[in-house]
Amino acid sequence: MDLTQGTIIEKNRRAKKMMLWFAIISLIMSFAAWTSAFIVSSSRPDWLKDFQLPNSFILSTVFIMFSSVSFILAKRALKRENNKAITIWLLVTLVLGVAFIYNQFVGFQQIINQGYNFTGPTSNVTMSYIYLIAMVHIVHVVVGLICLLVVIYNHFKQKYNVANMLGFELAATFWHFIDILWIYLFLFLYFVR
Repeated sequence: MDLTQGTIIEKNRRAKKMMLWFAIISLIMSFAAWTSAFIVSSSRPDWLKDFQLPNSFILSTVFIMFSSVSFILAKRALKRENNKAITIWLLVTLVLGVAFIYNQFVGFQQIINQGYNFTGPTSNVTMSYIYLIAMVHIVHVVVGLICLLVVIYNHFKQKYNVANMLGFELAATFWHFIDILWIYLFLFLYFVR
């Protein structure tokens, strides 16, 4: 396919999708670097080998997985032009995204209650990595929530339909990416010592 061909609208769609994929690839590279540093640092003598992630991280993982499912259901409803179902599934996605972040902070509080802080005399390198990786991911979930709020706003303004789904699709792609990214990070932090 010749990327220089097509109408201005088609070129614009391709450019926006390509920009999103460049952003996703750069995020993958960043998180790959942090998880690689985690592995390299795990040979340090002060590394915690027996630390278990708090259960609220498991619960947050469930919330973000279901949020991806609800976004898929919202997109299916859009293709069927079922506005009521779109609204319901978008709002469910929003609530699940907020629940994810809430449970992440509950998990951080549980880590603090165990005596580990991000920095300072009660911190250590293992916990600092866990805080860093999870907090940077939370920032991206917040960006995803902002995108979702824009989608909800545009949905109420009736800007989406079967022929015009670009913003919806871009937000959904990013949301699914941060979902898959967290599943990888959770499994990594849960199993890699």
